[in-house]
Order: sequence, then C-alpha cells, then structure tokens
Amino acid sequence: MRQPLQTYRKNLLRKRIFLAVGVVLLLILATAGVVSGTANLGLAQIFEVIRGEGEPVARQIITNIRLPRVLSAVLAGMMLAVAGAAMQSLLRNPLGSPFTLGISNAAAFGAATAVVLLGAGTTHSNSTDAILIDNPYLITLCAFAASLVATLIILAVTRLRNAGPETIILTGIMSGSLFTAGTTALQFVADDVQIAAIVFWTFGDLGRAGWREFWVMLAVAIPTLIYFIYNRWNYNALDAGDETAVSLGVRINATRTGGMIVASLSTAIAVSFFGIIAFVGLVVPHIVRAITGSDERFLIPASALYGGIFLLFSDTLARTIMAPMVLPVGILTSFIGAPLFLYLLIKRRRRML
Repeated sequence: MRQPLQTYRKNLLRKRIFLAVGVVLLLILATAGVVSGTANLGLAQIFEVIRGEGEPVARQIITNIRLPRVLSAVLAGMMLAVAGAAMQSLLRNPLGSPFTLGISNAAAFGAATAVVLLGAGTTHSNSTDAILIDNPYLITLCAFAASLVATLIILAVTRLRNAGPETIILTGIMSGSLFTAGTTALQFVADDVQIAAIVFWTFGDLGRAGWREFWVMLAVAIPTLIYFIYNRWNYNALDAGDETAVSLGVRINATRTGGMIVASLSTAIAVSFFGIIAFVGLVVPHIVRAITGSDERFLIPASALYGGIFLLFSDTLARTIMAPMVLPVGILTSFIGAPLFLYLLIKRRRRML
C-alpha cells in the first residue's frame, strides 16, 4: 500500500509545483509587459508610479495604457483557456475549444452586428482604434446571444446517437463558416470605417484594452471560474463516461448544457472586446493536461493560470518583436499555437501506437 500512496503524493506535489511555477512566471511576464514597449521604462519608474511619484508621462503610460492591457491579457487568456478546458471535458472531445467549435466566430458576428446595425459603436477614427465603442454591454449581449446559438447547435449534435468527436468538430467548422459568412455580409451594409473595424476585429488585438474592459471581464471571470471549480467533480465523472456519471448521480444534460453556456459567455466577453484570438482555448488545456492529467481539480485552475501566461507572453511579443509597429496578438497566438498543437497531436498519436 505504501508504493501507490507515495506515487499519489509525488504526483500531487508535481501538480502543486506546476501551479506555483505558473504564479511566479505570470508575475515575471506581467512585469515585463508593463516595462516593454516603444517608450523605454524601467523598474525604478514603475516603483515610482506605485508610490504616486514619477513623471506625468510615465504615469500615463503605465496606469492608463500598459497596466490595463497587461491585466486584460491575463483575464482574456484565463477565460478562453478555461472555456476550452471545460468544452473538452463536457464534450469528451480533445479538439474542443471556442475557436474550433465556431463559438468565437459566432461571438464576433454578434459583436459586428451590434456595431454595424444597432449603433453600439461610433464610426470615428483616432490614433488608437478604428471605432469607439459607446455601448460595450450591448456588444457583449449580442456576442453572447450569437455564441449561444452556436453552442446550442453543438449541444444538439452531441445528443445524436452516433455523434463522435469528428462529427462535433465538423459541425463546429460548419457553424464557424456560417457565422463568418454573416460577418462578411455585414460589410456590404457598413461604411468604410466600420468595414475596417470588422476586418481589424478578426485579427484579435488587445490595443482596445482599458480599465472599463478589464472591470467588465473581471465581473464575469470570477463567477465563471468559481462555477467551473464548483463543478469539477461532475466533470471528472463525465470524463469517465455518461453511464458512470449517471450512476454517480450527475445530471449530465444539465451539467453539459450549463457548462457550455457559461463557457460561451466567457468566450463572448473576450471576443466582443478584443476579437478572435485563436488557439488559446485549444493548446493551453492540452499542455496543462500533459502535466496535471485529466483531474479537473487541477486542470481548471492550471488552465486559467497558463492561459493568462500564454496570451500575456504572446501580446508582449507582439508589441516588441517589430517595435514600434504593434502586431495584433491573434496573429502571434496562431503562429505559436498552430505548430505547438500539431506537435501535441503527433506526440499523442505516437503514444497510441
């Protein structure tokens, strides 16, 4: 009996170390994100701003530009990664994520509808953005409504008797293509600035991050994370199969539907503010699962932690790799995430052989 207990404790210690390393790494990257940029700022200037001192320009850059962007990157990464981890567990599909299931495309369509047809944005160009958002709540509501439609399509397919992982992914691709076509159709009734905003939106960019966006996301991220952690044992039961979950007293339809709706809300918030940011919800849970296993007690918080790390690292790299030009972070996440996910697929295939 001692050997299995020692193995369990060793695995538990490894998972806790993995979480602790993530916290330290997040703090390091957050500091680097505040320091990095076109304007050269050092740690001494950051401490001066914290103490309420420093030059007015440095205070403006740190407090109103870089700090909300860094915090928003962490929150958006957390929300997308947790949504992806939850979808993979709820659908028992390793390819499940807001991007592959078409939910991100649906949320982008809803956001574009609010901007173009419902007047949620002012068509006014300035130096930082192609469109100024007057009503972010209306945009978020429309993004959530559209993502909910995509979610209901996926849930309907999962209830088909012979619907395997491939069928679900193909349904997601179909749904994403449909909403992408709808977003393209909106461009025919939009003016030049709105067209530019829609196109720029599809890149995925954190340049619009401000304190208003951060507080709205935080208000959604905290209850969302609490919800998924609260249901961690139900998701562990679902990983063992529907029959096992039912025998353990899990209401599988309610659990699956509720989890997918909450995951869709997380996706809608991130997309409505920052556009489509691919591969965060797909790659990060796979990386975390390779270290922690499929235990949702660790998978959910670790996915949130490393999702924030992944998106923050990508955004910092996007701001510095071609400075003073700032690349949309969605381009970097695709360049980093696509080959990384291909590597994980090949590695997984070799283990199965």
